[in-house]
Amino acid sequence: MAVGQLGEVRTEQVRLFDHDSPLVLASGQRLSEVDVAYETYGELSPEKDNAVMICHALTGDAHAAGWHPGDRRPGWWDTLIGPGKPLDTDRLFVVCANLLGGCQGTTGPASPDPATGQPYGLDFPLLQVADFVTVHRALLAHLQIPRLLGLVGGSLGGMQVLEWTLSHPDEVENAVIVAASSRLSAQNIGFSAVGREAIMRDPEFSDGQYGARGTNPATGLAIARMLAHITYLSEEAMATKFGRRIQDAEQSGPGFGVDFAVESYLRHQGDTFLTRFDALSYLYLTRAMDWFEPFSEHDAAAVAAAGTRVLVVSFDSDWRFSTAHSRAIVRQLEAARVRVSFREVASPWGHDSFLLEVPDYHATVRAFLDRALDRSPAA
Repeated sequence: MAVGQLGEVRTEQVRLFDHDSPLVLASGQRLSEVDVAYETYGELSPEKDNAVMICHALTGDAHAAGWHPGDRRPGWWDTLIGPGKPLDTDRLFVVCANLLGGCQGTTGPASPDPATGQPYGLDFPLLQVADFVTVHRALLAHLQIPRLLGLVGGSLGGMQVLEWTLSHPDEVENAVIVAASSRLSAQNIGFSAVGREAIMRDPEFSDGQYGARGTNPATGLAIARMLAHITYLSEEAMATKFGRRIQDAEQSGPGFGVDFAVESYLRHQGDTFLTRFDALSYLYLTRAMDWFEPFSEHDAAAVAAAGTRVLVVSFDSDWRFSTAHSRAIVRQLEAARVRVSFREVASPWGHDSFLLEVPDYHATVRAFLDRALDRSPAA
């Protein structure tokens, strides 16, 4: 446990599936043991009607807010979650879990296979976004929360929110989908494909058995992160942060090392990523994103029938999941007469805007959830 500005941050791990009750994946394959790491913030009301589930993005984890001992920075969505913030923990009970296939306390390909005692490696079954939702729903059942006041996520987290809202709308009163997509473009799939190739072509990948063999595809994973990070920033953001600034003003001339500040930044991003993420999780989670296409599998009319309200937010400088991706979601929901609101927010920071304190973005989410709590004058 940790205590910070947020008050008590409760960190837990629970086994939700076991040999007697295995997890059946959307593919039909099974996992005989599934552990899930999660954190909670705020207090659950006696009526259990103030719960909000947070779904994290590709490289996120359960630590969404507050501080742990030794932290250099707070949880990844600390700007949004806490007392008086858009997700007001004085009024809301917020839950965030590391998703299936992850590497921060929830079962994934680096976890030991109960049948062998060795890391699964590539023997871990392929996943779908629906599988992430299945495990999160099991966590809510464990917490005895029958229905969510809110379900909130950005990027891959927003894809999980969309899948959950379409597949089980009766469990979600209000859904917030930020900087997400319902169907990845060829460009998006291509970026992830290059990242996966960098990992799998690293000699230390060892056919996915690097955990058992004591190797690590660090070079490939760092390159994958460097490439992906370029897509998270807009050209304006990169120009503002780096421009063409030389990293070392005293260097004698050009070379093939780190000449420019942007090169230094990307190398730092790649190197620090190695301390907190696993290469196999990167493969499995990006592939699940590639195949995501929920409107081909679910009828959005069920969302309208359940009365679920949906907020979709995009950022005008996001070219990874551009506003066109968000508008495609909105059109599908509107066609089914779902109560959906849409807002494109001006921000210079690209896809990463969903993690930052952008005033119009936070005000939009706050107003939407205020109405859910019957605190808005418009309610």
